[in-house]
Amino acid sequence: MSISFDKALGVHPHAVAVRLNRAELISANLANVDTPNFQAKDIDFAGEMQRSQHYFTNASTPELKYRVPFQPSEDGNTVSLDVEQSEFARNSQDFQASLAFLNMKFVGLKQAIEGK
Repeated sequence: MSISFDKALGVHPHAVAVRLNRAELISANLANVDTPNFQAKDIDFAGEMQRSQHYFTNASTPELKYRVPFQPSEDGNTVSLDVEQSEFARNSQDFQASLAFLNMKFVGLKQAIEGK
């Protein structure tokens, strides 16, 4: 009997991938905090997870959304340092949680293979 890793691991590999993509976007936002006319981008994690279940695919490109600033800047930049730092910290914690869930899945698979 073969093991289907897609079924065994569930949504966790896709969750890790979306969190990683989101971390890269937020890092780019932070790097461009002083760039004129830079538009801050983000990924709606819940929306992406729902979209992946709806379309039964984990390999799709995430849909990017533009962040609406609380206070517009004169140079057209929509990056708010406080918002980006907060979102980065939250995403980082969620990434660690997703990795922990994925690790638990691997431990369970290992125990099943070893017959424990």
